[in-house]
Order: sequence, then C-alpha cells, then structure tokens
Amino acid sequence: MEAPQASPDSSSEECTVLEALPGKGTALICSQHKGKVSALYCLACENPLCVDCMNGEHAEHPTDSLENIVDQHLVALQDRVDSAKNRLPQIREAVQCLRDILQQLNSQRSSIEEDIHSSFSELHKTLDTRKSVLLMELEVTYGLKQKVLQAQLDTLLQEEAAINYSCSLTGEALDRGNKAVILQTHKDVGERLSDLASQGLPLQPEENDQLDLMMEIEGLRKSIHNLGTIVTTNAVASQTEASGDGLEQCIVGQPATVVITTRDKSGGLCKTGIAVISAEVCTPDGSVADGEIVNLKNGTYEFQYTAKKEGHFSLALRLYDQHIKGSPFQLKVTTNAASTGSSDGGARRRSAKSPGSRSRQKGVRRGGSLFSTPKKKVNPIEDDLIFRIGTKGRNKGEFTNLQGVAACSEGKILIADSNNQCVQIFSNTGEFQSRFGVRGRSPGQLQRPTGVAVHPNGDIIIADYDNKWVSIFSSEGKYKAKLGSGRLMGPKGVSVDQNGHVIVVDNKACTVFIFQPSGKLVTKFGSRGNGDRQFAGPHFAAVNNNNEIIITDFHNHSVKVFNADGEFLLKFGSNGEGNGQFNAPTGVAVDVNGNIIVADWGNSRIQVFDGSGSFLSYINTAADPLYGPQGLALTSDGHVVVADSGNHCFKVYRYLQ
Repeated sequence: MEAPQASPDSSSEECTVLEALPGKGTALICSQHKGKVSALYCLACENPLCVDCMNGEHAEHPTDSLENIVDQHLVALQDRVDSAKNRLPQIREAVQCLRDILQQLNSQRSSIEEDIHSSFSELHKTLDTRKSVLLMELEVTYGLKQKVLQAQLDTLLQEEAAINYSCSLTGEALDRGNKAVILQTHKDVGERLSDLASQGLPLQPEENDQLDLMMEIEGLRKSIHNLGTIVTTNAVASQTEASGDGLEQCIVGQPATVVITTRDKSGGLCKTGIAVISAEVCTPDGSVADGEIVNLKNGTYEFQYTAKKEGHFSLALRLYDQHIKGSPFQLKVTTNAASTGSSDGGARRRSAKSPGSRSRQKGVRRGGSLFSTPKKKVNPIEDDLIFRIGTKGRNKGEFTNLQGVAACSEGKILIADSNNQCVQIFSNTGEFQSRFGVRGRSPGQLQRPTGVAVHPNGDIIIADYDNKWVSIFSSEGKYKAKLGSGRLMGPKGVSVDQNGHVIVVDNKACTVFIFQPSGKLVTKFGSRGNGDRQFAGPHFAAVNNNNEIIITDFHNHSVKVFNADGEFLLKFGSNGEGNGQFNAPTGVAVDVNGNIIVADWGNSRIQVFDGSGSFLSYINTAADPLYGPQGLALTSDGHVVVADSGNHCFKVYRYLQ
C-alpha cells in the first residue's frame, strides 16, 4: 500500500502534532523526533522546532521561544478579531439602511400601484361621463329633428285624409246623379274642396336626417398608449459627486452654482430618469440661503443659491435622503469678490441659460431670514375670510406643504409643516408663538409630519407618514413617546376621542387604528376597497359629541361615520362638483351642534353638513380662493382654520354655528 502523498506546499517541519504527554500537559510534539517537545520557533521557516531540529538543518536559522511567538500570534489574532468586530456596526447600519430602502421601495410601489388604479378609475369615470353626455346629446338632437319631421308628417297625413274623405263624399253624390243630392253636396263640400285644393302644404322636408359622430379615436388611442411612465434612476449617493466654485465659496448676494453628477453603483453616469436631490445651505444658527435645483436632463443637476450674509456655512447635498460623496461641504461666504476669485459673469451666465431646456424640482426653494416676522394678510373683500398666515419657505410663519391642523382650548393653532419637518404654533389671532421638530428617522425626530392633534392632557400628537409611527410631545415640544411602530404603514391624520384614545388614519393601509396613549392597541377597522367599511386613501378624522368617528375617504369621494368600536353608521358624498359632492375630501371637523365641516380638496372649497350628512352650506372663500385645502379644525373662539396647502398658508374663516 502506498503512503498518502503530501500536498506540494507541505513540509516535514509543519507536521507537528498536539499531544498530551504524561506530566507535561498539552504541548506541540515534533513529528520528526518522536517524543520531543517543540519549544522553539524558527523565524526563517515559520515552524515550531525541538532541540534535535536545532542541531540539524535549522542550526543556522534565527529562532525565538515558541511561547513568545504564540503570545505574539495571540495578540495579533485578537487585534484582527477586534478589527473584524469593528466592522459589525457598519454592516448593521448598512443592513438597516438597505432594509429601510427596501421597505420604502415597497411602499412606493404600493403607493404608485394605488395611484395607477385611482388614475385609471378616474379615467374610466371621465369616459363614462363623456359617454353619457354624448348619448344624451344624441337623444336631444334626435328628438328635436324627429319632432319637426313628425309634426310635418302628421300635417300632411291629416290633409291627405281630409282630401280623400271630401273626394269620396263628393264622388258618391256624383255617382247617384240625384240633382238634390248634388246641390246639397256642392253646398256642404264644394267650398271645403276648394280650400283643400288651394291651401299651402309643407310639401318640402323641414329637417334633414343627418346625425353623424365625429370622434378622434386614433389620437386618443395613441395618447392612452403613452399615458404615464414609471420614473426612476440607478443613482446612488456613495458614487454621486458635486463640483463647481459654489461648492467651497461664494459672494453675498450673488448667485452661486454647484453641479451635481449622479452616478450608479459602478460610477457610470445616470443619464435618464429624474433623481430626487435635496440641497440645504445653512449656518450654525439655522438660517438658510435661497436656492433651487435645476435638472439639466443629462444626469447632472445644478443647485443655484444666493447667500444673504457672510460667514461659514454648511452645504448639505443629499440623494434620496443620503449625503452624496463629500457632503456636507464647508462653504465660505464673503463680501469681497476678489477673495473668491469669481466675478459677476457667473450671475450673467446663469441668467442667460435657456429655461426651456431645464425642469425645476418642486419644494427646494428656500425662504428668507429666519428672523422675519410672518405678515397677517387681512381680507379686503367682504366674505368669511378673517386672515391668512404664511408664504412658501422654511422659516417661522413660512410653510412647505403644510398638512394637518389642530386647535386647542388654550387659544392655539398647530400646523403640521410636512416638508419642513416641524410643527408650528400660533395664537388664534395669527401671532407666531413657537415651533419644534428635527428632521430624521430616530424616535423624537420628524421625517414627514402630516397630522397633528392635542390630547386633553396637553400633549401634542403627530402622525409621521414616512417614519410610520405617531410621536407624542409635551406641550413645550419635548419628545415623550411613540406609538404604532411596526403596525402603521403611512399614518396621515390623528385625532383624540372622548376616552383619551388616539385615533390614527393609516392612509397606506386604508385602516383606522385606535390606541391608548401608552401605545396599546384598542381596536382597528377598515381595509382597501369601496365598501361601507372600506377605504381608498383615507386622510383625516374627527370625533363628535357622541364619540363617533368621522373619516374622510379621499379616493372614494365620501365621508364615513363609525362608532367607537368601528361599526359603520353612515356615509355621505359622491364624486362631483354639486352641493354635497366631493372631489377627494381631506380635512374634517365637528362643531358643538354635531355639524360636520369638510375640506373638499379637488374642488378647493369647504362644505358644511348636518350630523346625518345633509348638505347645509359653504364657507365663502371667494375673496382669496383655496388651492388644495388639507387639514381643518375649529378654533377655541369658534372660527374655522384650514391648511391651504397649494398656497403655502393657513386661513381662518368666520363660522356661524
């Protein structure tokens, strides 16, 4: 039998074995010299040796104590273990980030799927409406023509019958040849025959038979064939980079430009799609610079901004909420053009670029000074508007996509300023009082606040759509707790019932959750659909004196009422523009008499109903029209306050209860 063949890179010196010798414990035994313990280590060969090995071929090699070498290897291995373990937090953070992105991707898919169904449902409704209009128009047009022709036909038939009757009567008299009968017939019928023979009759058609349908089917078919597109890019923040003079320095009051180049995971330029980029220039005190992002439609984007004061700024550039390569950048703003090496030519070049070749992203233009005071615009025309507060921006009294509204007995109005990641608080007369909120995805931070309510104990309850939970803050804006984490998919509106329970309207899950303030789930009801106990994108909630829960069902164009256990009671509304109809209802409130006030988003109006859903009236908004109203509440002094999202302000109206 042949001996097993050794591997090409093995050597006899490596074939030491670990054995337990009597009285000597565990030791390395030299395979070349049986029974000999390896106590040394050959530094040249990197093998353990016994004394006999040292007298042989290793006699001239440098050695060290095996125990020292083992200790060194032990330390080295421990260092490598520590280094490897130090990677674990980075890996866990990356894993969590990927899970968040996957979850957001899934949410986006669900949201877009819902939007596609909703959009095509609206198209079906529009087509059905047009079909009904055309059929009605056909019936009306046909009826008018048919009436004219039938009347003419009836006249001619009557004349024909009269002539036939008179001629027949006269013919019978003539056939008899009786002189007396002929004289009598001439007397009775002769004049009638003369009239029939001479009167004008409508012998020519007074209408025609044309009924044609003109319908541009082919153009419509082509439009439908190209209707909608799924927009995305493969850009990642870790590969996306920024360049330009405006990245490091700029001059006060002069436009500066930064070019952002989006790249995929391999570093390739992402030439198609529209990346979601955000930019923020701010100082340590929180003030910001005016700016906007321009899509150059070739995979690059320009961030154009103007700093209003000198100093050291921080320029944060994010792709899909993640910092790009090198972000945040340190920016020096000076008043001296020479110190930056730039000239006014940069501003001229910016204004000379063709706006037709660019597309501008919404929601990135920033407001002015942080310390500006919001101006109250008083209504110059006599209607129900008392005043409005706000413009587009990031500072106090300025808003970017304001959503939820709440009011409390202490005379305060609270606004969920969604894209500014904060809640702003005003008095009933519109004076700014405070604001709180820090952008982020950790407990106590806000990512997309959409709903706000005030608990009877004074706590402020905020629905955070993107963080998928509800946060609870003290009346001073200090974080206390969160609830619904792991259950909620996209909380939109919040309210509080008479038991102090927190009612959460989950827009994505199409479900209403009821929690105790401690976070314990009391009950939930609703699912996606158009049934009585189903919803399609529900938005906000209100509670009446009977502790009944009123929900606005956005895509079902209705308002639904449930008892505290989630049992369906009634619904009202349908899609349309008439009294009591809705085009996607949003905000809702209830007065002391049980009347229900509803913000009608698509029709940009506010309607009032009694407790059974019968239409009562409108709130007169003609002087300063609404544009996409969202949240709505009743103030402690009996007025209606509404978030006029499209106009970036909130408005207060008179309301006679």
